[in-house]
Amino acid sequence: MSLLDRIFKLQQHGTSVRTEVLAGITTFLTMSYIVFVNPEILGTTGMDPGAVFVATCLAAAIGSAVMALAANYPVGMAPGMGLNAFFAFTVVGAAGLPWQQALAAVFISGVVFWVLSLTGIRAWLVAGIPASLRSAIVAGIGLFLAIIALQKSNVIVANEDTMLTLGPLNTAPPLLALAGFLLIAILEARKVRGAILIGILAVTAIGWAIGSVQYQGIVSLPPSLAPTFLQLDLPGLLHHDGGAPLAVLLQVVLVFVLVEVFDATGTLYGVLGRAGLLKLEDGKKRFSRALLADSSAIVAGSLLGTSSTTAFAESASGVQVGGRTGLTALVVAALFLAALLFSPLAAMVPSYATAPALLFVAGLMLRELVEVKWDDLTESVPAALCALAMPFTYSIANGLAFGFIAYAALKAGTGRWREVHPAVWLVAGLFVLRYTLE
Repeated sequence: MSLLDRIFKLQQHGTSVRTEVLAGITTFLTMSYIVFVNPEILGTTGMDPGAVFVATCLAAAIGSAVMALAANYPVGMAPGMGLNAFFAFTVVGAAGLPWQQALAAVFISGVVFWVLSLTGIRAWLVAGIPASLRSAIVAGIGLFLAIIALQKSNVIVANEDTMLTLGPLNTAPPLLALAGFLLIAILEARKVRGAILIGILAVTAIGWAIGSVQYQGIVSLPPSLAPTFLQLDLPGLLHHDGGAPLAVLLQVVLVFVLVEVFDATGTLYGVLGRAGLLKLEDGKKRFSRALLADSSAIVAGSLLGTSSTTAFAESASGVQVGGRTGLTALVVAALFLAALLFSPLAAMVPSYATAPALLFVAGLMLRELVEVKWDDLTESVPAALCALAMPFTYSIANGLAFGFIAYAALKAGTGRWREVHPAVWLVAGLFVLRYTLE
């Protein structure tokens, strides 16, 4: 029996080294777009894009490796979509926290998530949140990403009378962004591996060909991590006068924790269920380890200088080709380390090339709306309010608050208060407290 077989129990899972390596490559190709998108999004906060690129690669490599060795699951990890948008556009942009304090909030949320996972409170929270609200949260984040993508590519622009209007479609950025979106969708429909990555690179290449992108090379030594490494400002965040008010701190950490809990748990259930790994004898124990690996990766990412790291739903692509063990995730980790050499290429990618990726991911997230109980107004109205408030208030936090408060109020107002789980009352109460303290 080989060393890899002993570590990852390949024979027991009915797989081989070749299959696991192929699954790892497939998973990496489907999620590698994050090394281009994350620096673009977090760079809007004033963070150094080169350092964020390195932090993204390292956080993904560390998270995937921990998942591989601690839980032996074929799940790749990286800074999550939606969470990076909340970090950049709500915590830093709207709330006005410096990015150093936002990283401190990510660190605290990771520690809280770790405690919740260790004590079993996470399972209580997940079980208590109604399916309609969980689906609405995912869909609302998708809508939030969509409006960001459309703005970044000038497909929509500001208007004094209507707030938003169609942008100038006779210019390169919106045209290339829309073309890139269609290319990604076509490639995904034809089941081409790495469709999102291909779309980003294709739009960047066209931008270079027409002279709107400056060639900076393809391969070089990684940029310095120093601008973001250990730059989180925990004292500043916790000091109410010089840092964040209590209401803002409460909201930021609460939203990070809620989204991390639902995102990680939902993704793991989906991917591992498809792989048939939850039914194994040691399934519950390994799943707990996976959640601890997830929370540990969040803490590590905040120290490196990136938003919350989480399990990627794109891992299902590797499972589809046969990945069943942590060797798949270890291959993903190795490829993210190799991606460190491609920082010049990442620096070349313009915002209108990453916008199609955001828009496509947004479309996938909207599929969750089919899970809402639309024939029950006490379920559908809070879900709709939650999803719609995120893009229209430009805040994931506001969407969560509206959804939870409306759910509790409607159930109570219709005499169905017994249907409300204590977890919903708790979260709704915390959001009410947040607005009261504002």
